[in-house]
Amino acid sequence: MKKALITGITGQDGSYMTELLLEKGYEVHGIIRKSSSFNTGRIDHLYQDPEILDKKLFLHFGDLIDPSSLNRLLDKIEPDEIYNLAAQSHVKVSFEIPDYTAQVDALGTLRFLDAIRETGLRQVKFYQASTSELFGKIQETPQTERTPFYPRSPYGVSKLFAYWTIVNYREAYDLFACNGILFNHESPRRGNTFVTKKITRAIAQMVSGAQSKLTLGNLNAGRDWGYAPEFCEGMWRILQQDAADDFVLATGEHHSVREFVEESFANIGVTIEWTGEAENERGIIAGIDPMILAVRFGIEDPKLAVGMSVVEIDPNYYRPTEVDLLIGDSTKAETVLGWKSQTKFHELVKIMIEADVENESRIATRP
Repeated sequence: MKKALITGITGQDGSYMTELLLEKGYEVHGIIRKSSSFNTGRIDHLYQDPEILDKKLFLHFGDLIDPSSLNRLLDKIEPDEIYNLAAQSHVKVSFEIPDYTAQVDALGTLRFLDAIRETGLRQVKFYQASTSELFGKIQETPQTERTPFYPRSPYGVSKLFAYWTIVNYREAYDLFACNGILFNHESPRRGNTFVTKKITRAIAQMVSGAQSKLTLGNLNAGRDWGYAPEFCEGMWRILQQDAADDFVLATGEHHSVREFVEESFANIGVTIEWTGEAENERGIIAGIDPMILAVRFGIEDPKLAVGMSVVEIDPNYYRPTEVDLLIGDSTKAETVLGWKSQTKFHELVKIMIEADVENESRIATRP
């Protein structure tokens, strides 16, 4: 039985990776930070299963900013594979807490690799969650493993440090260390502060009357959005190769935030019309098909009406430096790993909006 150690196990990717590895027969160990509140929501279905917890899944306290905890856990677990998914991963927030972002995202990776070197676990395979934010101010479209980097945020800069640390330790110490340069990947488990989840959750709450408006920043930013569980499969495949290497994982399609809003509303039978410009732009309901809500979701009385202003712009959500367009080319992953994204944009949005509408409906009817 292979042993895997996952940082960020309570996050979106960590939870899907845990499920994937358990299905593949791994013994899974996860690092969690000590908190005064429970933060295991995404893995509670596993955490609360007596057939899994402390038999196939083990949780340990630790932190990427605490080298002693990393050394201790490596000595104790002796993992075959490590998936470093933990990060301060919110780009906008990284401008507000740049030092902490660097401590976790940049130096955390360095500490981990050095702990592997010091403990002598040379057989371990290490996956680093890299990011399309490395490309930032894009130098070519689409972006591949050979595209020059130009990060545009403390998050991107920190991840760039981690990327080159992986390459350096691979070359200097012959460690099996790989970068997965993943473009945006979403799911119903995405954090509520990320723009895709913010959109689908707000729309679900509008249907139930719990929220009246969706407030966003740059509607024109373009992203390559894929489905998180598929990307976790790609991460796993990266570590199954005979030689360590770096791979781009992406869908090869790009859509704007504006399109994500329109597609999300369309999934509940609502057509959006845009009016105004720049900071004064608004999204207004131009039409409603109540049958879509009634048939697909069982909702007879949506709290929406034609003419309602439901999307507004708040300049506070603008970033000091913006990344305008990201679109990846994962030809190398398809050729070498046999991996290709299957879930298209409209399917991804449908999955997310249906999950959030169902969840909000369940909350609204809770006694």
